[in-house]
Amino acid sequence: MKLDTLTHGVELPSMSAHPIAEYWRPEVIEALRHQDWAKTDLRERIDLAAWQGFVADLPRDPYVNLRWKRMSWLALNDQGEVEDMGQCPMAQGGAFNDAESMADRLRYYDPLTQAFLARPDVKAFVLAWATLWGIGAHEPILMQITGVRGEGAVDPLQGQGIHADGCKALSILVLNRENVAGAENHLFADKAGTQSLVDITLNPGDILHLRDDRLFHSVDGIEQLDSEAPFERFIIIINSRFVDDFQNRILRRHFPKAVLNERR
Repeated sequence: MKLDTLTHGVELPSMSAHPIAEYWRPEVIEALRHQDWAKTDLRERIDLAAWQGFVADLPRDPYVNLRWKRMSWLALNDQGEVEDMGQCPMAQGGAFNDAESMADRLRYYDPLTQAFLARPDVKAFVLAWATLWGIGAHEPILMQITGVRGEGAVDPLQGQGIHADGCKALSILVLNRENVAGAENHLFADKAGTQSLVDITLNPGDILHLRDDRLFHSVDGIEQLDSEAPFERFIIIINSRFVDDFQNRILRRHFPKAVLNERR
């Protein structure tokens, strides 16, 4: 695959590099290349209603109140097929996640179901996402279905505020948004939030790509539109090429042969 090398350390496919690059419109690739973020939608690429069905049986997050979550570590094999790597905890160092309930802790979650991972549109999405970011064979890809539901108001970030996730390639896909006021996404050039870049409200099927090692992000709190009904907002987070040394150490421990973005 021919790749255009970027000064930011992540490679994106050239326009005609690979048939799967047609999954993303050319303006998406160009926006990501020139401004470090891009927004598009996948409503013509995935069966959104079917994906929404996998929200119903999510286990509660044992570390964060009012959140539900599953996650799996995936990778491309030498034949370019998507494979489940097996279990490994999520680990974010305090430099990237300063929430008291999550920073510098190993967090264990139930995996994404095989029924979900076996879907052709899920496999196509992961492969297209890896191609967009130039992710190669045996590079761990973390894919999560996570979100909040309830009544009243909730901070979906649970105190993280403006932050980075500790990787180079990050995308957020909204699965559902029911009876929700708020939850506007914000991108910044600095962690202090003095250099605002864009404010975006993502609707179901919308996906936001961003260079997590170049930008910072946050999302507003969530409230009920109708006080007589609960709210619900679930997303898919998919990321790779970790710059968080803590996460890389745990990945190396669980996947000795994985290709990691380790500092030399």
